[in-house]
Amino acid sequence: MSTSAATIDHLLDTIPLRLTVKKMFGEYALYLDGIVVAFVCDDTLFIKPTPGANAILPDAERGPAYPGSKDYIIGSEALDDPDLCARALRAVAADAPPPKPKKPKAAKKPT
Repeated sequence: MSTSAATIDHLLDTIPLRLTVKKMFGEYALYLDGIVVAFVCDDTLFIKPTPGANAILPDAERGPAYPGSKDYIIGSEALDDPDLCARALRAVAADAPPPKPKKPKAAKKPT
């Protein structure tokens, strides 16, 4: 089962951050300042379990975002307090290394 666009719209309207979204394999990744901070799979928010997010949401339920994945913080209860959810997502971004710069595309050689 994949995530509906209505769920993504609701999350973007609820969480007081400027998040960007990319669709991946029928599910979505949420980005804050170019850093993946969460996934939305089967209409459920899964927050990356970084030290900062774990400190903000220590008692939150954990579970895999997809079969075979590590456990993530399930953000359902955090969404009841959008500011708390935003703090957790900012903590994930702060804990993550900066995105790697993209390599420039090599010019194609004539054949």
